[in-house]
Amino acid sequence: MSRIHPTEKFSPAGPHPPSPPSVFTLWKRSTMNFQGTDGFTVFDHLGKLAFRVENYARNRCFTAVAAGGLLLMDGSGKPLLTVKPKTLSMKNQWNGYRGELDCSKNATPRLFTMRRPSSLIHTSACEAEIHNDESISENRSAPPDFKIEGSFGRRSCKITRGATGEEVAKISRKTVNATLMLSNDVFTLMVQPGIEPELVMAFVIILDRICIKPFSPLLCS
Repeated sequence: MSRIHPTEKFSPAGPHPPSPPSVFTLWKRSTMNFQGTDGFTVFDHLGKLAFRVENYARNRCFTAVAAGGLLLMDGSGKPLLTVKPKTLSMKNQWNGYRGELDCSKNATPRLFTMRRPSSLIHTSACEAEIHNDESISENRSAPPDFKIEGSFGRRSCKITRGATGEEVAKISRKTVNATLMLSNDVFTLMVQPGIEPELVMAFVIILDRICIKPFSPLLCS
């Protein structure tokens, strides 16, 4: 059986090489390997477990609301980020929070909001927009801090900074060699230096939720 974790290697070029991007392999499968579970298992370039997402029912959005969100953990199970859909949202809006949400306590400060593009007719290449909480608080009409462009359904999209267009992460099909490409359940995530990989993973979790509906062909081409 072929390895599914990354095989890319980086060779330093010069005495002070630039930091290489972080390469992960995402497996659309929970580490809790029993019927009814749903989530992600994520390996780093060395094949070590980097992130986990566990969801114990396949009614994804409902389960996420009822359980207080979907939790992103590191390889050891430490909570990193929680993503939760906003109820009755026309734009498939999700909110992100640091750590694990505790519904018994006061509201946890929101880290970011991710939603479909603002236009009612989705004709652009933009899959989703991300606003950090500070930009939303200061100016509700502010441009997005990040954009996701391309087709997540085809595992071919990139995450760029809204202001500059700089590419900060890229999602692509996973290839084993020049002739063998794995199914969509296994794909590659490359994250550039300067952005937290766990934050990008939170974006991926949300994309997986808003890009599965068969009646949204314009969003998930």
